[in-house]
Amino acid sequence: MPNRNLHRYILLAACGLALLSACARAPAPAAAVTKPASYDGRPRIADSAAGRVHIEYRVYGRGEPLIVLVHGWSCDSNYWMAQIKPLAAKYTVVTVDLAGHGASGANRSDWTMAAFGSDVAAAVNALPKAGPVILVGHSMGGPVVIEAAHQLGARVLGVIGVDTFQQIGLPMATMVERKKQVAGFEKDFIGSTRAFVAASLFRKDADPLFMRRIADDMSQEPPEVGVGALRGFFDWNGAPAMSSLSLPIVAINSDLHGVTDAARIAKLVPKFRLVTIPGTDHFLMMEHPEKFNPELLRQIESLTAH
Repeated sequence: MPNRNLHRYILLAACGLALLSACARAPAPAAAVTKPASYDGRPRIADSAAGRVHIEYRVYGRGEPLIVLVHGWSCDSNYWMAQIKPLAAKYTVVTVDLAGHGASGANRSDWTMAAFGSDVAAAVNALPKAGPVILVGHSMGGPVVIEAAHQLGARVLGVIGVDTFQQIGLPMATMVERKKQVAGFEKDFIGSTRAFVAASLFRKDADPLFMRRIADDMSQEPPEVGVGALRGFFDWNGAPAMSSLSLPIVAINSDLHGVTDAARIAKLVPKFRLVTIPGTDHFLMMEHPEKFNPELLRQIESLTAH
């Protein structure tokens, strides 16, 4: 019996030594690769420097550069829903509700393009370790992202406007003309907005249900914000604001009111270039994402290649 126990102890000791030897020879496990955070679109809040208003924004996807989508007058970030998935497959995407729009605060009286630009800059600056940025603005969002580019500085690779900048290089309206343009909205904001949407933003053969949906939505903007933003837009002097930026500015425009005069704009803004998507209306990113999205991705890629 003692000899049997001795043999058992010797066998166990040999197995233990063999196991220790195998562990010593096994390679150490590879270090885990930490991937950049992937964002899921939950609402976030930033404080704008223009009046300390809270700005709601959402972040999607992963990758660089950061693509910031800015809506137009009396709209909100939901107008970009058809772009989020294709963009977020490759980039980090931010959608912003400007002050007085969507879920953002309205407790200020400054509705200038520079103030709205501060809203965009606040959302970008709130992101940890945000890298290079491309700003995309629809309609009034075009002037807004130009102002945001001035505030964000060298981080911005380029600006992409969507159906915007058509008036650059034309004489600015006089104060009397601007008051006349705003007067109807001051008197009847809902009715004037509905009439404007139907008369100016769609072709005669546009989908009436879609046009009605847009008119209903835009006419619900708080009148003090809508009228104030119109004044801010009419007062914005785009040519010097754009020409003083040393970065590419692209416009992806419809031909709703004819092809934008790119030659006139380029005389003042040498780094300006135009892409026209024919047969589209003002909300081309919503009505024709199958045409718009590939072009937007091409322009983003061209800006990242510089």
